[in-house]
Amino acid sequence: MIPWEYLDSARVPGGDGELGLYRRGEEFSIRVAGRELMNSRIHGSEEALAELASSRVADRPLPRILIGGLGMGYTLAAALRRLGPEGRVVVAELVPAVVGWNRGLLAALAGHPLQDARVSVHEVDVAQMLRAEQRAFDAILLDVDNGPEGLARKDNDWLYARPGLEAAFAALRPPGVLAVWSSGPDRVFAQRLRRAGFTVDEVRVSARGPRGGRRHTIWLAGRDA
Repeated sequence: MIPWEYLDSARVPGGDGELGLYRRGEEFSIRVAGRELMNSRIHGSEEALAELASSRVADRPLPRILIGGLGMGYTLAAALRRLGPEGRVVVAELVPAVVGWNRGLLAALAGHPLQDARVSVHEVDVAQMLRAEQRAFDAILLDVDNGPEGLARKDNDWLYARPGLEAAFAALRPPGVLAVWSSGPDRVFAQRLRRAGFTVDEVRVSARGPRGGRRHTIWLAGRDA
């Protein structure tokens, strides 16, 4: 078997974590503390996150989507495929190196989505954008960690706690949708979404899309009014 090759690493701002970028042949992996956060061969659920959320808002005039977490660009690319020429996608990525990787080593994986004129990238914590915006987005997609618990960065816990969910609710213009990716189910988190005012659908999707694989969880939390 081809061994993994270390390519680069980057500190996660505001925490002790460090992201590592690795390659094995044509396969790429991003890891933190020895655990894989994402892999270029396994991105079906990231694409489903964008498909499920974007399909609810793509037909609106001038739809605007916020994506928290750039990853390897698959979520962004899937959202762009759903949107028409008038749509706009704002990406909030905390780690500048991840943006650099997506403009360089990882750019071709998802088809160079950062080159799309409909995209703007902000190298900030998505929490900062949620606190600052009111009724600004039709959809908010969160894929900043392994689920509703901070793995890469403890401060991510705020996003999944009541204050973060209420900030996301306020940042949506109704009827809007907050979509959250997770490696697995979490009954308590679904209840927390409802207490923040959302209607909640929980969807289980395949990690590898049509190729199957383990199941991941996506919450589609609607702001109806």
